[in-house]
Amino acid sequence: MKFETGMENNTTDMCDGGDCASCTSDPATLVDFKHAVHALGGKWKLEILFTLMHGGIRFGALRRALAPITQHMLTAQLRELETDGLVLRKVLAEKPLQVAYELTDAAWGLTPAFRELLSWSKAHGLRRGVAASEATLGAGLA
Repeated sequence: MKFETGMENNTTDMCDGGDCASCTSDPATLVDFKHAVHALGGKWKLEILFTLMHGGIRFGALRRALAPITQHMLTAQLRELETDGLVLRKVLAEKPLQVAYELTDAAWGLTPAFRELLSWSKAHGLRRGVAASEATLGAGLA
């Protein structure tokens, strides 16, 4: 008996097996990819970057915009983003001490990727939520 998973359509090569830049087996490319995933991976990093794309913002306002993030988690994620060169921390000359965060040029370079993610989400992102709702509804009818 043969089972189909629905993934059969996703197993073909994008370039039909020919040599192209997207099919490279260069280990350095994998290292670069892992670096990008590490820099952007994290429970709140993408949300932080997306929020900062509307302009620089003070720590407290950023925390409120990302509720229910904790102060500790926001601080940790901002430090990692700063270390990776994606966020710039500015100490404002005010009393009491105020800190604001803004995107670096490297982070602004992610704008096309964010646009593609939004486009993908509009086209496909709701399927999981719809499927879960349908499963819940179906379970209630059984």
